[in-house]
Amino acid sequence: MAVIGAGSWGTALAIQLARTGHPTALWGRNRVDMERMREERRNRRYLPHAAFPDSLIVEPDLRRALAGARDALIAVPSHALRETLNMVRPLLADATRIAWATKGFEMASGLLPHQVALEVLGARPTAVLSGPTFAAEVGAGLPTAMTVASRDATFGAELAHSLSGPSFRAYLQSDIIGVEVGGAVKNVIAIGSGLSDGLGFGANTRVALITRGLAEMMRLGVRLGAMRDTFMGLAGLGDLVLTCTDDQSRNRRFGMALGRGRDCDEAAGAIAQVVEGVAAARAVHDVAGRLQVEMPICEQVFRVVHQGKDIRAAAAELMVRALRFESE
Repeated sequence: MAVIGAGSWGTALAIQLARTGHPTALWGRNRVDMERMREERRNRRYLPHAAFPDSLIVEPDLRRALAGARDALIAVPSHALRETLNMVRPLLADATRIAWATKGFEMASGLLPHQVALEVLGARPTAVLSGPTFAAEVGAGLPTAMTVASRDATFGAELAHSLSGPSFRAYLQSDIIGVEVGGAVKNVIAIGSGLSDGLGFGANTRVALITRGLAEMMRLGVRLGAMRDTFMGLAGLGDLVLTCTDDQSRNRRFGMALGRGRDCDEAAGAIAQVVEGVAAARAVHDVAGRLQVEMPICEQVFRVVHQGKDIRAAAAELMVRALRFESE
């Protein structure tokens, strides 16, 4: 297995694959960082306390990382997915299977990751990894469960088996659309949850945002062709609750900083990693607008983050919307 992307999540997945006994090559863009990782046998920048298993090979050369790999796992932010796929495409064997752990719509096109992969790579076995997972906890070997979604039953089962071990359990899914929509929308709702907590609104508000955010996620997903039941699983409700309630979530911390009076640049700078929900807020706004799907929480997060709307005014607008049945 070759893992392409040596940030916190790519590193954690590479450690988990190697931990279960599978020879794994890890590649990242920054050659200096990769050489340091190879020497120190850990990713000191992102996961300093997670030592690399012996079967994890740090490979600064992309061609060598992919050479002979039956499977490649892409672990990069959504804005870098197409570029990364274009970079690996000429180095892939015809039989190489591709998975990704990328969450979010592509900004320019509004495409989901599996649609981007199809455009760039053509038809081949693919899978997506998603679910309620923090990289630091996976790196530490804490009990974790996630979803592997694939329309190729053999690839999905083999990838889930490769990841699973005493402290990690992978569940199978075939609904790639639902899993990807869950991963995209939950980051936007998590910013909203952080905004609420930053303002001091309390537990009632947070739970209301999570519950109604799940309804928005379902509404968009079903419109795009997903199965409603998918959103009650790990890649929907599970990931949403995790991201909205734990301070390891960059999106939640970003929203909290805004709620406490910091501007977007200050909040992002303090986190010093990609806050996926910022781009996702615009992408979800665009996709929902094109499909005429009502997503009031995501819309208000978009207006706060990208249009500078007052946070309390956004909250007030949500509360005075016309009453409706909860199932709508």
